[in-house]
Amino acid sequence: MAAMTPTPTRNTVEALEAAAAGKPAATPARSPRASRPRPRVWRGAVLLLAGAYFLVPLVASFVFTVHVPGQGVTFAAYTELLAADGFTESLLLSLGLAAATIALSLLLAVPALIGVRIGSPRLRPVVEVMCMLPLVVPPIALVTGITTVLRWGPEHLSRTPLYQTFLAVQDERFPVVLVLAYTVLALPFVYRSLDAGLRAVDVPTLVEAARSCGASWPYVVLRVLLPNLRASLAGAAFLTLALVLGEFTIASLLGFRPFAVWIVSISGAQARMSVAVSILSLLITWLLLLVLSRAGTTPTAATGVAPTSRKES
Repeated sequence: MAAMTPTPTRNTVEALEAAAAGKPAATPARSPRASRPRPRVWRGAVLLLAGAYFLVPLVASFVFTVHVPGQGVTFAAYTELLAADGFTESLLLSLGLAAATIALSLLLAVPALIGVRIGSPRLRPVVEVMCMLPLVVPPIALVTGITTVLRWGPEHLSRTPLYQTFLAVQDERFPVVLVLAYTVLALPFVYRSLDAGLRAVDVPTLVEAARSCGASWPYVVLRVLLPNLRASLAGAAFLTLALVLGEFTIASLLGFRPFAVWIVSISGAQARMSVAVSILSLLITWLLLLVLSRAGTTPTAATGVAPTSRKES
């Protein structure tokens, strides 16, 4: 049985005639319905629900702080904040702890991850497990271990120079023990942020190019690698700042009074002021996080290593 050949359509005939005459073939007109973009209703609905989920409680809290039954609208809860006992001290203490924690965590994580990335890639799983362990240990177990270690000072080290060190790390004006504890808690987030940044950069190639041009190791790290990790560093600082400003358990059990502990301490006696302080702390946190995010995305001048001079023959 002979094979059936398909009958050429009108569009096919017109295309063949146009090709024979040397003219471009006419493209079929699209229907108006096909050219219209699809309405993205679901995306708008999801954004609206997410915005309502975050904004409605904040608006309700703000109304609670400014509306007093029988008195109307008053901003006394906000005007009394600066004069409140312990407000400025606790806020400055939390900001200082956050800055010290960010500096210490980056100082520990950046050289370690760069060294593993360049020299010992096989150690990466070991470093990852060690950095992720704080997610497994509950904060209450961590603070119990810290308390046990701090008891060694009065009990066993009272006649050694280390006794003064144990007292210094527990100074209420700036408790270094909180910086150490917060660094441990922030280590998983710092590791994830920096590891993602190092994966996106060809670190061995950059290091070899810089070293072949005569750059020293400090120059390579500070002027070649860190500018390429600017977004990752800002993300790590972003997460660490949010963690330190909102941490309550460890500071409360160790007997210190940073900003989160101070808010809880005044919540029983002055409810409106505590809610006003919470709203203010959210605004301060968002402002600082916005500054860090802008610092991580602002373009800077490209840094590199000057090529070695060559004598012209």
